[in-house]
Amino acid sequence: MGRRGGEEKGGAQDTCSLLKSSVQRGRMPPTQPNPGQYALTNGDPLNGHCYLSGYISLLLRAEPYPTSRYGSQCMQPNNIMGIENICELAARLLFSAVEWARNIPFFPDLQITDQVSLLRLTWSELFVLNAAQCSMPLHVAPLLAAAGLHASPMSADRVVAFMDHIRIFQEQVEKLKALHVDSAEYSCLKAIVLFTSDACGLSDAAHIESLQEKSQCALEEYVRSQYPNQPSRFGKLLLRLPSLRTVSSSVIEQLFFVRLVGKTPIETLIRDMLLSGSSFNWPYMSIQCS
Repeated sequence: MGRRGGEEKGGAQDTCSLLKSSVQRGRMPPTQPNPGQYALTNGDPLNGHCYLSGYISLLLRAEPYPTSRYGSQCMQPNNIMGIENICELAARLLFSAVEWARNIPFFPDLQITDQVSLLRLTWSELFVLNAAQCSMPLHVAPLLAAAGLHASPMSADRVVAFMDHIRIFQEQVEKLKALHVDSAEYSCLKAIVLFTSDACGLSDAAHIESLQEKSQCALEEYVRSQYPNQPSRFGKLLLRLPSLRTVSSSVIEQLFFVRLVGKTPIETLIRDMLLSGSSFNWPYMSIQCS
């Protein structure tokens, strides 16, 4: 976690004028949920549908961008995004995941070390969910170009392996899109992913597991009430989550972020973003939509 120490921190700060206008463009005003309003208690006075509806509402309000503004203004006429626009959209998706987590119920009340551990473990899964939610175009050619494969020699075996990783990413996004997941369901799925007791060194794994259960119950109640004619929908949504981990985080990093932040590890940026909040200067190259 502390690899390269000050050098790593300096690397993040040295590239700190790279992404800021990307993530700020189209951003919604931040909302600050009142953590005490939905405090967990043994008796849980806000149980049942009212609690769940309120919880989902706060998950939705924590989103920093309206979905329609994720990348539609950067689409080219042939429906294929350019390299710069892909990287810009990826920056927004990653920023959105961390900013969303900072503003949802319960997460800000966790110890900061637990917050960092959870986001470091789950950022790539949250990224895939955000990519599916905004229908991120995943055309192979610009993805390969964004990864820099056109500029650096690579063995045939490695190219094939990399293409397999791209295909897995595409499949996960397409399977989510095929379910026509709505915004409330995406918010619940992201909360289920984020509140995982699998992260290392958690100070209170049982509490975090209870938050995951709360999120899962919220999703189940919502699906039951909103999709009564789809009794298998809740199970289908949950079954999508384990396969999100088949998407390699290192491949996502190479595909979308090497051009923007160089060798600065994404985990370092996530930590600094979480600690600095809205005052964080993202690494950013001046990217403009064409």
